[in-house]
Amino acid sequence: MTAHASDPRPLTSRRDGALRGRVRVPGDKSISHRAFLFGGLASGRTRVTGLLEGEDVLATGRAMRQMGARIEREGDAWVIDGTGNGALLEPEGVLDFGNAGTGSRLTMGLVGPYEFTTTFVGDASLSRRPMGRVLDPLREMGVQVLARSKDRLPLSLRGPRVAAPIEYRVPMASAQVKSAVLLAGLNTPGVTTVIEPVMTRDHTEKMLEGFGARVSVETDGAGVRTIRLEGQGELRGVPDFVVPGDPSSAAFLVVAALLVPGSDVVIENALMNPTRTGLVETLREMGADIEILNPRLSGGEDVADLHVRHSALRGVSVPAARAPSMIDEYPVLAVAAAFADGTTRMEGLEELRVKESDRLAAVAAGLAANGVTHEEGPDWLTVTGRPDGRGLGGGTVETHLDHRIAMSFLVMGLASEKPVTVDDATMIATSFPEFEGLVTGLGGVLEPAARSEHSKG
Repeated sequence: MTAHASDPRPLTSRRDGALRGRVRVPGDKSISHRAFLFGGLASGRTRVTGLLEGEDVLATGRAMRQMGARIEREGDAWVIDGTGNGALLEPEGVLDFGNAGTGSRLTMGLVGPYEFTTTFVGDASLSRRPMGRVLDPLREMGVQVLARSKDRLPLSLRGPRVAAPIEYRVPMASAQVKSAVLLAGLNTPGVTTVIEPVMTRDHTEKMLEGFGARVSVETDGAGVRTIRLEGQGELRGVPDFVVPGDPSSAAFLVVAALLVPGSDVVIENALMNPTRTGLVETLREMGADIEILNPRLSGGEDVADLHVRHSALRGVSVPAARAPSMIDEYPVLAVAAAFADGTTRMEGLEELRVKESDRLAAVAAGLAANGVTHEEGPDWLTVTGRPDGRGLGGGTVETHLDHRIAMSFLVMGLASEKPVTVDDATMIATSFPEFEGLVTGLGGVLEPAARSEHSKG
């Protein structure tokens, strides 16, 4: 369990001067999880720089260490000596993933086909999150699932003597489900096939190829992707693996710079994979001044520097088809929309109901607490903004242990007329431990809130 459940740390942000400077955001969370997973499984040595050292990612590293990988920090790099594909060891204790939804689901896929028992536990937030979408295809491959409550942590997996390769059509746009099935295919004889009607972030496919797996991707005329993985092949360590900057972390600084008058900020080394740039695309449609500088390749991925200046934004309609490329960025987009001229409508948000919190409900409640005109539907949200921020702020936001809710509303307080308080900032460390330091380094004001202000929770 993590400490924040019992010891909250309320934090307040308030408007002060412009934000200015150059910052480098920490490594991408999705790629960092996979670096530990693939490096820990590959034969030979992988050296990783730029890894996100948040609690979620480190939980994945600990799990791989429990299953036989050697993982050590050397200077600014992580050095991983993997077990070799098919050679993971049965862990002696439980695998504790804390708050890490991605780490737990991907690891379930990885270990599912092994003929041993693995027990997964997590904190209160993770234990409420449904795991069935990953467990269903694993059951088709022959994996047994033992759970105290239906498909939720704590649960144990036991693999069959020989797992069965499957052809699995992913029923929702989910990179985690796709990735879990592909990872399960690594220790399964034959070809595992995943059919993806809507493209999601493709780091798993790219990285599998980089580590030497035999994987192929075909896209038909309707955009349906078919991914085939040949099982039980060799994975080889990558001597110099560089993790690009996390676009979901960069999003908070981008929006803060757009909203705070006079701001001029450069965010270096941001991942620009086309499956992850929905927010930048949407903000530009809203009138954001975001210049993409020095585009380049790093670790097989597109990266660039983002030059962001304060901008007058206008409301737009965000199509449901864009949701997979910005699913984690909707809370901070809702904050940007609160300062835009007109109404912004966001559709296709059902996935937000099953994040660290019911993220859609948490966003709507945070907007309500801070005087923002909005409407919430089952899978949509509209926000009607006030370009000058007048009358906005002054509320306390319940984060529900959700790091993205906490950071989004702290960004709001940097631009609103009245300060904004979040009931707990502790869990920000799960994904973006440098957040507070980077914001204050650019000139933003974050300060401890009096406990009494938020005692209602």
